[in-house]
Amino acid sequence: MEVSLTSIIASLVLLIVSTIIIYVGAKLLGEKEKIGTAFACAILGAILYFIVGSVLSGLVGSIVAFIGWLATLRYLYKTSWIKALVLAIVIWVIAAIVGLVLPTLTGPF
Repeated sequence: MEVSLTSIIASLVLLIVSTIIIYVGAKLLGEKEKIGTAFACAILGAILYFIVGSVLSGLVGSIVAFIGWLATLRYLYKTSWIKALVLAIVIWVIAAIVGLVLPTLTGPF
């Protein structure tokens, strides 16, 4: 398997965008942690989804990965399961909005 420079750059951009989305979501919920916590959450979440996706597939894999990501949010932000769930929902809403807006920034070309 060959890794291209384009895929490395795309992965780094995705990591940066994910970090910013997590950071903004956490700030909207009043969390005090710095952007490093959001960065750690983005990296750990990506690793977790990769590992779980390699072992489990389908709905079961998605559920296990989601619970793992909630546990990551709970641990890194030192919060309850309920607040971790709310944070995950806020992050997904922000990610959906960014996903709709970001591709259109370059225009029709």
